[in-house]
Amino acid sequence: MRTSQVVLVTGVSSGIGRAAAEQFAQRGCEVFGSVRNLSKATPIRGVTLIEMDVRDTASVQRAIAAIIGRAGRIDVLVNNAGMNMMGAVEETSVSEAQSLFDTNLFGLLRTTQAVLPHMREQRAGRIVNVSSVLGFLPAPYMGLYSASKHAVEGVSETLDHEVRQFGVRVTLVAPSYTRTSLDSNSPSASAPIAAYDRERGIVTQAVAGNVSGAPQPDSVAATIVEAALGKWRMRRQPPGQASLLSKLRRFMPAGPVDASLRKGVGLV
Repeated sequence: MRTSQVVLVTGVSSGIGRAAAEQFAQRGCEVFGSVRNLSKATPIRGVTLIEMDVRDTASVQRAIAAIIGRAGRIDVLVNNAGMNMMGAVEETSVSEAQSLFDTNLFGLLRTTQAVLPHMREQRAGRIVNVSSVLGFLPAPYMGLYSASKHAVEGVSETLDHEVRQFGVRVTLVAPSYTRTSLDSNSPSASAPIAAYDRERGIVTQAVAGNVSGAPQPDSVAATIVEAALGKWRMRRQPPGQASLLSKLRRFMPAGPVDASLRKGVGLV
């Protein structure tokens, strides 16, 4: 694909989305980055910020129309906006799960459905969906987040089958721990059950420690840019732990994978 692409990255206020938007701009792309509140957003050099809430269909449609009106096309959509949630499955309410899915899955669906008519018309496009290693390797006390990312993976693989006839391809990028504010800003289930307090506390501390020692989002952002502008592959793993976990899940027996996962979050 040529590098003078029109790119939309959702959720560029910080973290992976911001780093990806910067790297696309450095590659010579015309970049639009979505934020929920334009008045509070920090500018990004070479990136046009646009207000869009992926939880609101009308907001998404207005933003896509504005980008098409200005740039005339969208060549790449990066569905990065997302949220996490800590809590045992039993103590996570249905309304909390719905809120999580409204961003992580239905937000992706809203933006994808708004962009696809334009990509189909131009007979070309690339959609990059940011998943997580928890999309193929669930972890305790992040069950609903894992479920939302499993759903993202299923939708992405199905969508790629459906839209390749129009010259559009879909790809997944699944990071592992990355030093961003996603985990530190994550809400917890609002009605905790005391029986889970000990283990939940251990896992929460382990996750915080893993995030604080994790790499900055630049390598994940570079993987996203390559997934968008390079040769198509269904999955691209950022180097390091994400790539290792993917191989472990595919090639190791379930028992050792389970034991390794529990050890990694402090449960023995």
